[in-house]
Amino acid sequence: MFLGSWEPSFDPNTRRIALPKKIREYLATSEIILSFGFEKCIFGFDTQSWEKESAKRLSEPLTDRSSRDLRRLFFSTAESVRLDDQGRFVIPGYLLEYAQVEKPVIIGAGDHFEIWDWANWEKHKGSLGGAQ
Repeated sequence: MFLGSWEPSFDPNTRRIALPKKIREYLATSEIILSFGFEKCIFGFDTQSWEKESAKRLSEPLTDRSSRDLRRLFFSTAESVRLDDQGRFVIPGYLLEYAQVEKPVIIGAGDHFEIWDWANWEKHKGSLGGAQ
């Protein structure tokens, strides 16, 4: 399970970020799936969690417009990335632009992790009604 929060090393020129060791230890492989998240963050899944979440999306009826829209967003923005030996990877530019990441923070969210811009995460945390 993905738990905790970290301010990882990040090179904005190369878009390279390092996953914290606690997150890397949870991964079954050196491959992760990144996609648009909600509230302007980037979702990160290990391959097993991605398969489970994908199965949920694919089980929703195509006749339901919100299901179709979520499926389109979920799959069209997803990208598989490989970690190097130090747990670093390059975040695709379109994901960084979407999430407006300048100073990243990585948070555990149970079955996935999220990459937020630090200022956006602090603002969002403040809107959670006292959960800080």
